[in-house]
Amino acid sequence: MGRTVLIPTRRLFLGSLGGSIVAASGVRASDNLVITPKHTEGPFYPTKLPVDTDNDLIRVNDSKAAALGTVSHVSGRVLDLKGTPIRNAVVEIWQCDNNGAYLHQGSSNGDKRDTGFQGFGRFTTASNGEYYFRTIKPVPYPGRTPHIHFKITRSGKELLTTQLFIRGLPQNDRDGIFRAVRDERARMAMTAEFTPMKDGPPGELAARFDIVLGVSPEA
Repeated sequence: MGRTVLIPTRRLFLGSLGGSIVAASGVRASDNLVITPKHTEGPFYPTKLPVDTDNDLIRVNDSKAAALGTVSHVSGRVLDLKGTPIRNAVVEIWQCDNNGAYLHQGSSNGDKRDTGFQGFGRFTTASNGEYYFRTIKPVPYPGRTPHIHFKITRSGKELLTTQLFIRGLPQNDRDGIFRAVRDERARMAMTAEFTPMKDGPPGELAARFDIVLGVSPEA
């Protein structure tokens, strides 16, 4: 188990909601929130979890060597249908490295994998429902537009698996998983802008992605 990286700035962590979250079906959760679309887990959930599973994916076990790619700070809240923050939700993310290789034995270019990239991370939400990861801006690989996989569990129960896409990329519309969501609002809700991080190191990006569950787990 690795350390949990603290939020670098209050502004980043407590930023406003990044837009309405919409289910593929268009079912609304409240006046301003709707259920986050569900996606399949896909074939590249790590074959074996890394020893370091903290929320800092750009450094493995405090290595001095950082991962290749554009450092990105991805944060948001996990909410229930009423917009109430969900505490003690375990948020997992996994994604390919800057070379397009996953932390998985089936990755087609595993021989090129960046060993400086953790590839997988976890964060447990507090009472405000917030999560935070330091990772890299997702990149494409053959057949897929850039994306980050998310899985939400609580008390050992899987609540949602979804994906985050970069807003405005033309290749999104050629991606089978993205294209399968017909509702335009839902498509927007699955995306986030990766923009220069305010009050952060030059060149680093920030993205905000709030997740609304289709269930209301006990507090």
